[in-house]
Amino acid sequence: MTMNGNAAGGKVAYLGPEGSYSSLAARALCPAPWQGVPCNSFFAAVELLESGRADAAVLPVENTLQGAVTQNLDLLYAHKDLYAVREYLLPVEHCLIGKEGARLADIRRVFSHEQAILQCGKFLAGELPAAELVRTRSTAESVLHVESVHDAAIAGAHMCEGGLAVLTGNIADEKKNFTHFLLVKRGREALPSHSSRVYFAASCPHEPGALLKMLQILAVYDLNMTRIESRPIKNRPGEYCFFIEFEGDAADEGVSAALARLAQYAKDFKLLGLY
Repeated sequence: MTMNGNAAGGKVAYLGPEGSYSSLAARALCPAPWQGVPCNSFFAAVELLESGRADAAVLPVENTLQGAVTQNLDLLYAHKDLYAVREYLLPVEHCLIGKEGARLADIRRVFSHEQAILQCGKFLAGELPAAELVRTRSTAESVLHVESVHDAAIAGAHMCEGGLAVLTGNIADEKKNFTHFLLVKRGREALPSHSSRVYFAASCPHEPGALLKMLQILAVYDLNMTRIESRPIKNRPGEYCFFIEFEGDAADEGVSAALARLAQYAKDFKLLGLY
């Protein structure tokens, strides 16, 4: 994995506040002297990068329980000059956090980011079926809403402070829970010269076997596909964009040739990143 540009430092935008899972990923991907810039939304983080007010942004693109973070796939595809240059797999443990001394029987409201609520669905349905589930902008923000013994938040144990306590351990539906983050920068010059994986998006021509033909290009060059997702194309009913990742070094002639053939055959082709 290329570590391009870390030493120089700069500003990295992410979904805040400090302590969110995105902030932990940003700290791992961009250690000091990088300066973190917490944002209220993924859209705001991308806008900071696109406008030049940040030098990088950290976006989650997939979770092992809930699959693709579709909003961020759309953002990557829509901003033609943004590219993923590094990846990070963050282990996620969702805990139920409440006031010290609170019991499960006391909880009437549970606050957290939508993804965390979805990832803890079995526990919430089984242990807190009557609790109101309140969406917040991030897991870190959710602990700010814990004001009484009747409130709880789903967040990492590291967010416990100021009279808060972990009421339960990891409550995720599956204990091996990981979120895949990408470090995104502006301009093709930010792309590393070597890579372990290549990520692109494209739609297919409207003809029989179009997706198969696109994937056969990878097979011809003996390239192993590691991920594929589809997203409906806005304002074009019935058409889909495919987000595909495969193993490969960008410096290899076979990878370059495959990308050239994909760009020639597919519609709306965009290289999303090398990492």
